[in-house]
Amino acid sequence: MQDSKEYDLIVAGAGMSGSLAATMAAKQGLNVLLLDRNRPEEAGKKTNWGWVCGDAVAKNHLDFIKEHSGLEFAYPELEKKVKGVYALSPDMKSKFLFEGEGYVLNRPAFERKLLAKAVKEGAECVHEFEVEGPIIEDGYVNGVFGRDKDHNQVHVRAKVTIDALGIATNLRRKLPDNPYVDRQVSIDDVESTGRYICSFELDHNDELFYDPDNALIHLNQELAPGGYGWVFPKEGNRVNIGLGVQKRSLEIRNKKLNKNDTLHTLIDNYIKFNPVIKNIKIDETDKNGKGYWSVAVRRQMESLVYNGYMGAGDSMAMPNPISAGGIGPALVAGILSGEAAVKAVRGNDVSVKGLWHYNLAFNEAYGKKTAGLEVFRIYLQSLNNDVINYGMKTFLTAKEAEDLSYGLVPELSIASKFKMILKGASNINAFVNLLYVVKKMKALNALYEQYPKDPSSFQQWRAKVAKEIEEAKERFQPNPV
Repeated sequence: MQDSKEYDLIVAGAGMSGSLAATMAAKQGLNVLLLDRNRPEEAGKKTNWGWVCGDAVAKNHLDFIKEHSGLEFAYPELEKKVKGVYALSPDMKSKFLFEGEGYVLNRPAFERKLLAKAVKEGAECVHEFEVEGPIIEDGYVNGVFGRDKDHNQVHVRAKVTIDALGIATNLRRKLPDNPYVDRQVSIDDVESTGRYICSFELDHNDELFYDPDNALIHLNQELAPGGYGWVFPKEGNRVNIGLGVQKRSLEIRNKKLNKNDTLHTLIDNYIKFNPVIKNIKIDETDKNGKGYWSVAVRRQMESLVYNGYMGAGDSMAMPNPISAGGIGPALVAGILSGEAAVKAVRGNDVSVKGLWHYNLAFNEAYGKKTAGLEVFRIYLQSLNNDVINYGMKTFLTAKEAEDLSYGLVPELSIASKFKMILKGASNINAFVNLLYVVKKMKALNALYEQYPKDPSSFQQWRAKVAKEIEEAKERFQPNPV
């Protein structure tokens, strides 16, 4: 790879989004360079700890991939089929369907298949390349610079660059100051996460703690302040078990309970809390047994494009704000960004305006629900366990809860619900606040239905979104215990 060579497209990061973007663009004839910091067998690996993730993905996202690329998956990359994802209240007395049918992945195998597809379609892939930043010229991203496996500094140019480097990306954070793409993510909009992949002995059957046919999410502000714990079944007596926490919620919880817990100790306590999973043994296959990372839980960046630049996956804060599930939106964004790159290059317009159709496509396919979900996440982080228990029992039907998890806004009525609310200030206030949240979600959903058709009205639209989100944050402060 030489400094002087220029490509149609550079894709930085051979993870979920990156490999799919490279596949779609190379398949349609673009000259594509795919860069990844890992060795080929470790494509998409996030850190030295491995592919840190819950590894769950809904079936409808895999269907989207098949429809657009023809790529299908089976065992071993689809390791375990699950009927659904269930969220349980802290007292375990309420259980709501969160998402429908899906799979728990063998993440390394899944990533390797995606990479193989990109290479097969003609993408040139360079491994062990550390991307350090974008090449900026005349207000455009014209490629990237970084270091190859021999630590030589290399500059590579392209008409378009797709940033698929994940939440810690050096590309988005080093963009020029601009009115389109946020360079930073607030720490309050980030969950610190960790998980173990392990084998275990089943002490006894209790599907509130381990269900071989369903993925479980435990809402519990003392065990996982500002987040939740998860138990996702894998093939055999193996499990992906972990949790995510908000930093500020953890600090408040520790101070109020006079504790000094960290993410690591919380995960160990969560495993001890589970009465059916015993004698765990870390599964070090692919050196992927234990790991820690971070995930953004805000709406995706309001714009995913800058001149000569697009972002996809975690680099654009795409995970679901409630579930922190990032695989589905990353897959969707990979497909759409690759298609958008082809259109822009062939149209000889890689400006913000020329790339804007990617914003429109992703907003329609996934993004337009996430701002409303962010408000609901902010609300949840303001509730303690007692209110969550009562709210899940009283405020919402199973159908309403499922609708909320998909970004749909239920028709709540204080007249129809009020008779079920006990006379207690915290419960009444929580329900009144839920009505406020539903109103906010409707307002944000309406705004995203009116997503700007071109960049000319974007800043005015973005200011309206920011106002709605900031009002919610001012009203709902973290209060885990």
